Amino acid sequence: MTRTIIESKTKTTVMGFDEPFCVIGERINPTGRKILNEELERGDFSRVEADALAQVAAGANILDINSGAVFSNKMGEDPRYADNNFVEPTLMKELVERVQAITDCPLCIDSSVPGALENGLAAAEGRPLLNSVTGEEERLELVLPLVKKYNVPVVAISNDDTGISEDPDVRFAVAKKIVERAADFGIPAHDIVVDPLVMPIGAMGTAGLQVFTLVRRLREELGVNTTCGASNISFGLPNRHGINNAFLPMAMTAGMTSAIMNPVALPIGPKKLAEKKAEVLAAGIILPEDMDDETFVTLFGMGSTKPKAGKEMEAIRAANFLTNNDEGGGQWISFNRAPVKEGEGRQRRGGRRRS
Repeated sequence: MTRTIIESKTKTTVMGFDEPFCVIGERINPTGRKILNEELERGDFSRVEADALAQVAAGANILDINSGAVFSNKMGEDPRYADNNFVEPTLMKELVERVQAITDCPLCIDSSVPGALENGLAAAEGRPLLNSVTGEEERLELVLPLVKKYNVPVVAISNDDTGISEDPDVRFAVAKKIVERAADFGIPAHDIVVDPLVMPIGAMGTAGLQVFTLVRRLREELGVNTTCGASNISFGLPNRHGINNAFLPMAMTAGMTSAIMNPVALPIGPKKLAEKKAEVLAAGIILPEDMDDETFVTLFGMGSTKPKAGKEMEAIRAANFLTNNDEGGGQWISFNRAPVKEGEGRQRRGGRRRS
């Protein structure tokens, strides 16, 4: 049975067909996150550290570390700061070291820059996942030697020099090519985690059916674990969480074993909270004066004022239970147990506190 082992210095995550679904937290990524990019340019890693801890608390099994920043404000000092090949190797090392200092969660080293990949692998303790290799000849020749040198598993993305095909048979053929080329380097199939590429359902009505079929083929014919960018399926559509929540369990039952995703439901901000309170006041609803903000947002179904596990994590936990990858439902029960409020403790029968 295929088992992909990803490790930190002290913790092991196993990805496999008979294992609970593996969640790879995607938040540590400055691409498209302007504020995070600017903070990293200033040498401020506080948001990275907060994102790491929040994702682990929400249930992430692996943390993806992406160094895709461009330090445009430093171009006056040195024009090389506009070049990812210059910025990312140093930044990746710093990101890995910062995250490892606060959590023992295994890591996924994620970059398009070979120098950043190697720096991340060198800095990472244990056996991280490498993200990624494609079927492009240049990429195969650059990345597979690193995979062999550091003895790590790798994400294999099903596109090649011709781009991303809409034909699932072509994407399968690219995945097969990568597995075969990896074998030439002595890299076993159980260390290849294939991303079959999820297309947006809004642009291609068969996208869901395609990926389910592809995942089954990858499992049955190549014997590899699989992953995807989970939110791609709902891109550009309303109520994306609703689509993601349906997609993930369906992909799991087709054989998908992991996903790169955000496990955290972002907290309700002060502006949205103030708007809702004004709306409630305007409706003539009288609330207790001592009601705290967390109780308020819970009462009105707004979510939470704190980072918490998102709805996608709820769907994954339920699917793990339904596929017998949560024997006895212990994880599901724990996931749904009401949190203990600060200053309180759960009581045993007879009033004794748990130690």
